[in-house]
Amino acid sequence: MIDSLISTTTLHNGVEMPWIGLGVFKVQDGEEVVRSVKSALEAGYRSIDTAAIYKNEEGVGRAIAESNVPREELFITTKLWNANQGYDTTLKAFDESMEKLGLDYLDLYLIHWPLPSQGKYVETWKALEKLYKDGRVRAIGVSNFKIHHLEEIIANCEIVPMVNQVEYHPRFNQRELHEYCKKNKIQLEAWSPLMQGGLLDDPVLMEIAEKYNKSTAQVIIRWDLQTEVITIPKSTKPHRIAENADIFDFELSQEDMEKINDLNQDKPMFADPDEFEKV
Repeated sequence: MIDSLISTTTLHNGVEMPWIGLGVFKVQDGEEVVRSVKSALEAGYRSIDTAAIYKNEEGVGRAIAESNVPREELFITTKLWNANQGYDTTLKAFDESMEKLGLDYLDLYLIHWPLPSQGKYVETWKALEKLYKDGRVRAIGVSNFKIHHLEEIIANCEIVPMVNQVEYHPRFNQRELHEYCKKNKIQLEAWSPLMQGGLLDDPVLMEIAEKYNKSTAQVIIRWDLQTEVITIPKSTKPHRIAENADIFDFELSQEDMEKINDLNQDKPMFADPDEFEKV
């Protein structure tokens, strides 16, 4: 039953991960990210998602340290950047992220992009397996991996990824990937669930939002949960952070779920993971 911000899904290794978290992509390090994370924790969030490339791990760590939330109640995710793929470089990058975050252990570590042209993600995954076996991270996963990337990891490594964080929103709902992940017990997680604000004035979503006396953002986040996808909406405004979490007092009907599903255009907002090469 997903009925509060502390509701969790159980990953295939038994670790519980909150269904909703705060994403901090493009949130400036320093006071802005500290304020955002503290606002989220005060609103009841317990999951925070950052990445090495966001360059705000230090601020996230500071907010955690200054909060009065016990560490064991938190679920902290960060991601390995593309330039550090490879076995030894992954282990070193993990240490650097942990130092910035000021944490003794991490809850979830993700490979940020597959970067197939470099051909290193299997080797990189084996480094994540070591970190997991050493008890330094409670769960390991990937981000922006397509089915064939996942298949290569499963064929060549010991541990199936626990999470795949991907672009996921009503206009790009990745049904085939979602079904594959379900079949292989890989939890799908949505980044940019609101399409960076691009869906907030969609007429279908606005009509549904009016019906439930909710915002379009709340409708989208509710749709995520009802499709069994973890979601990490981003905001730096305390009232918006709180509003994004106020989605437990209504449930979308099957008819409205289908209306939202029908918005799918199979058009990503961002790059194809087979073509994204930034390092």
